[in-house]
Amino acid sequence: MSRIGKKPIVVPAGVTMTLAADNTVKVKGPKGELVQKVDADIIIKQEDNTIVVERPTEQKRHKAMHGLYRALLQNMIVGVTEGYKLDMELVGVGYKAVANGQVLELSLGYSHSIYLEIPSELKVAAEMPKGKNPTVSLTGIDKQLIGFVASKIRSLRKVEPYKGKGVRFVGETIRRKAGKSASKK
Repeated sequence: MSRIGKKPIVVPAGVTMTLAADNTVKVKGPKGELVQKVDADIIIKQEDNTIVVERPTEQKRHKAMHGLYRALLQNMIVGVTEGYKLDMELVGVGYKAVANGQVLELSLGYSHSIYLEIPSELKVAAEMPKGKNPTVSLTGIDKQLIGFVASKIRSLRKVEPYKGKGVRFVGETIRRKAGKSASKK
């Protein structure tokens, strides 16, 4: 039984949710509007200020989608009311980040700079405080899009386990390896 799928979603004041005939859910709030296509088998019921997601059978596929779509709808409601923010830090000597509008310029130890265009739905900010690692902040209302862009940035220079250099999330712990130990004769 899906525990997440069974929980009702509370719709706060100022947020409107509409369900179209083709199982498309639109959530509109103070920060913007999000649209999500829902599988035809999943049943969505709206009662006053709560939303309940139900499944037709106990098939494994229906159980998986039950929790998935409930979580996606919850993320949409949180996104249009509060929004999401993700901070990443660049750990390494000479690593730099500069945000010019929707273009993020990264210097990650390669012979060239990397220019990454950020989607217009997100806002990007880069900060390079003196004596600390440069940070890149992504803010927006779509949690999926923020995660996708963050994973793309992270894939440009993955964190290596010996010195811990690379692009990581703020507060992330990295498992470090000991490396070679010198042999004694």
